[in-house]
Amino acid sequence: MTYTNDKEQQRMNILTDILTRLHHGSTPEEVQAEFDEHFQGVSAIEISLMEHQLIESEKNDITFEDVMELCNVHANLFKNKVDGVGDVSEFEKPGHPIHVLKTENQAMRAALMRINRLIKNISDDALEPGLLRGLKNQLALLGQFEQHYQRKEEVMFPVMEKYNHTAPPKVMWGVDDQIRTLFFEVLTHLDSIYDTGVTALKECFDTFSHEFTEMIFKEEAIMIPLVLDIFNEDDWLHIAEDSERFGYAIVEPEEKWVPERVDFVEEKEANHSESQVEKPLDLNNLPDTQEIPFGQGFLTLKEVRKILDLIPMELTFINKDDVFKYFNNSIPDEDKVFLRAPSAIGREVKNCHPPKSLAMVLKLVEDLRSGVKDKEQMWFERKNGQFIHVTYVAIRDDDGAYMGILEYVQDIAPLKALTGMKRGLS
Repeated sequence: MTYTNDKEQQRMNILTDILTRLHHGSTPEEVQAEFDEHFQGVSAIEISLMEHQLIESEKNDITFEDVMELCNVHANLFKNKVDGVGDVSEFEKPGHPIHVLKTENQAMRAALMRINRLIKNISDDALEPGLLRGLKNQLALLGQFEQHYQRKEEVMFPVMEKYNHTAPPKVMWGVDDQIRTLFFEVLTHLDSIYDTGVTALKECFDTFSHEFTEMIFKEEAIMIPLVLDIFNEDDWLHIAEDSERFGYAIVEPEEKWVPERVDFVEEKEANHSESQVEKPLDLNNLPDTQEIPFGQGFLTLKEVRKILDLIPMELTFINKDDVFKYFNNSIPDEDKVFLRAPSAIGREVKNCHPPKSLAMVLKLVEDLRSGVKDKEQMWFERKNGQFIHVTYVAIRDDDGAYMGILEYVQDIAPLKALTGMKRGLS
């Protein structure tokens, strides 16, 4: 989106100035009057551009972490003043990703209200086991917000980035992680309630509930109008398909979404004119009987595909330009450590990770690229009993030029459990 007149540019400048002043210490009350004076409504597109300008501009020292800290402040300013994109009834069909997202938000709001009622009824003098069990059950139900957040981060954010809206996903992902941390703290307080008391639990839950509710607002008043304005029907079809592997929060889609088809070629040309993304070749349309030399032998494309999808590891490759290009599919989704979606192909690696781990990821990439390291390994245990071993290897051509990074992930718990010897057939 580009600005076509001075008035639109002025609005953008004022929006940017408001958040800049908040960053440097102004209070919401001090900027509220100015906001009300200049804006009858603010579009989701302007919000996205404003955040992008704040983060990318070299004229200020504001980073995405700063915008993340200001996220609730500007969301509060925009409440009841956000312009939508008109009639969205076609996106309210059961099974459409937006309908699913909003239905989940309704279910999560209801769970939040039930938890709030339960917490109000407990006290240090009356810690009834039945009430605590009910509270744990409702928190476990609400904990399914993880599927909701993962779908948003791994399926919707890549499409937003494809249209050059990179700031909103980055900021929102950072807040998502803050909410995850707050939820874990609520669970921790509940588990230790006999030691830490009810007051600590209530205070922690109040903080979590506020941030969680604010995120629902940001999704529905800011993110949804934005994506409805920029995504085309092909995008929504891919999102609906990719969503299934991440699961749903509390409620399942009522039915599979069947869109009213349009001329996708014409629509894609219109909607992608400002975002030309190189698409990977569809190997299904290539002859796979032709043998190609690989190392010490020859393989067809069909054989390569099958071999890669049978290697009992999660394989991921990013190229020399830090673009996510490939992942295999040998491990069932429910057993994967790092669940991937096809929509992430073509995504820059810096956008594939939450802000909290980004610095470590970028350092690893640079160390492997520069030759400081050729390999890095990590390992950790999971609550489900898996013992995960992760390896990152720099790939270089015969002349030593950097080509990218291969990541391979394996659950080695079954290997660690082996004893004795087995030399015969099962």
